[in-house]
Amino acid sequence: MDPGKLLLFATGGLADAAYLFIVAAGLSLVFGALRVINMAHGSLYMIAALVSVVVANRVGGAIGFLPSLLLAVLVAAALGAVIETTVLKRVYGHEHLVQLLATYAVALIIGGAARLVFGPNYRTTTSPIQGSLTILGYSYSAYSLAMIVAAVLIGAGMYGLMFRTTLGRNIRAAVSDSELLNASGVNVTLLYTTVFVIGAGLAGLGGVIVAPSQAVDPTIGDSVLVLAFAITVIGGLGSIVGSAVGALIVGEVISFGLINPATNSFALAFVFIVMTVVLTVRPWGLFGRAEA
Repeated sequence: MDPGKLLLFATGGLADAAYLFIVAAGLSLVFGALRVINMAHGSLYMIAALVSVVVANRVGGAIGFLPSLLLAVLVAAALGAVIETTVLKRVYGHEHLVQLLATYAVALIIGGAARLVFGPNYRTTTSPIQGSLTILGYSYSAYSLAMIVAAVLIGAGMYGLMFRTTLGRNIRAAVSDSELLNASGVNVTLLYTTVFVIGAGLAGLGGVIVAPSQAVDPTIGDSVLVLAFAITVIGGLGSIVGSAVGALIVGEVISFGLINPATNSFALAFVFIVMTVVLTVRPWGLFGRAEA
């Protein structure tokens, strides 16, 4: 394989990893702090993507992307607040099966509502960044490169939030001992709502970022949820760094799985092969911690 084609597929994997990392980081953050497996996470991604496409097309042109981003992320975050305060508060401390059923029911409700409001058809919007770059004879979308840069900036922001702010310190403390944190005067109830809203906002942000690069419809949340779970399992539940590494692995595995027409139908299967290997060697993930 020539170096240009190798670089092309590697960059394609990075572009996929970019939006997958943003979505998986929100899922991992929620599980790490709240110990809740959120099956509605993909639905928040889907709603934000659809809202952003509708708003961007209504405003028109590249200028429509910014208001669509702000509104879509706010919608996802607001839905997250509603879900946490009305559903999740009732299942905290229950076994994971109860949490799975509750959040899966929410996902079905959101999916049905999205089909009623937006319809079942695919929607597209124009990219806010036009043009391409040619490197070693191959063309690269400028927007795909911008997605990679955005993911790096968001990852740095998340790392700063978790390790350089009081909120991040409280989140990490809640993971270790929420009862002791509550006794110290921190409003753990409000903290949990805040964490879930941040996770929902990240899901929405991932949906907005990917919307200009592919067609969106009410079913896109299903596939991204599967990949987000694979990423968090590979990287380690609750680890932002693990989400980044897991997204990179999954993005590159899918991209290079498509390089050969004979194997492109098995690209997703390669992801689960990697996940199985990681679970066999480190059941808590590459950057996760084994629980007592």
